[in-house]
Amino acid sequence: MLDFRKIALSDKEKIDSALKKSDFMGCEYSFANNLAWCRLADSRICFYKDFYIICAFDTPDKIPVFTFPSGDSDYIELFREMRKFSENMGVPLRVSGVTEKSLAVLNQLFYGEFTAETDRDSSDYIYNRRDLAELSGKRYHQKRNHLAKFKKLDYQFSNIQEKDFDECIYFLTENYNNKADTEYSAIAEQYAINTYFSYFHELGLVGGIIRIGGKISAVTIGEPLNSNTFCVHIEKADRSHNGIYAGINNCFVCSCMGDFEFVNREEDLGIEGLRKAKLSYHPAFILNKYILTFK
Repeated sequence: MLDFRKIALSDKEKIDSALKKSDFMGCEYSFANNLAWCRLADSRICFYKDFYIICAFDTPDKIPVFTFPSGDSDYIELFREMRKFSENMGVPLRVSGVTEKSLAVLNQLFYGEFTAETDRDSSDYIYNRRDLAELSGKRYHQKRNHLAKFKKLDYQFSNIQEKDFDECIYFLTENYNNKADTEYSAIAEQYAINTYFSYFHELGLVGGIIRIGGKISAVTIGEPLNSNTFCVHIEKADRSHNGIYAGINNCFVCSCMGDFEFVNREEDLGIEGLRKAKLSYHPAFILNKYILTFK
């Protein structure tokens, strides 16, 4: 029987073990993200044998949505338990975060038992780290121009240290407070920011800041996601400084991402401006995701 509960920092070792076995590239397969964003859709966790399962219970149609589980064991047995859990609630089993690779596996195991809907808004943008670091070739001409403008600024880039935490939180809070106070997502973002910085070292996060005139003007944080991918969780900057987004992006890639092959810059949430910005950096590919609903 699946017994869901709230995620806790003490779960990290067990969850990381399951995540490592799967080595998935999607941004939802991050303990830090799971802990930080648990309030957004009332996400809870459980374990079934060697599988780690997370499920969002606060959904628009009140149908709980499972994230495709990570771990290594019998998927047929696992999905039988997941279907039983959903059916006991009087709803069909729904699973998100299903990549094309996972979809192929499920089609072999449960052919004809579910429908699949493309979830473009939640699909991740995956870049070659070297492309973001070097910005070479004609397609990055405009980005190099933005970066050149940034480098004319009297700026200082540094890795985030514990002494910077309060100032980073203040900068990000001011940035997010441009949204309507009544938006619950903005409240969830504030919780996520505080969680990231409250457990920065315990979560294995790294980050960078840009100071202009001694004042923080950009903040970014991320972490190694799997064996070949680094994931950027937050990137916020003061747009009044020319080229600062190109600057924080490039500085972070060059200083903190080591020899990772890929960079996951997460999804665009269907926001037109964000989609345009992410596409402008020419992803190596988009990690397509699907939502499955079992009959």
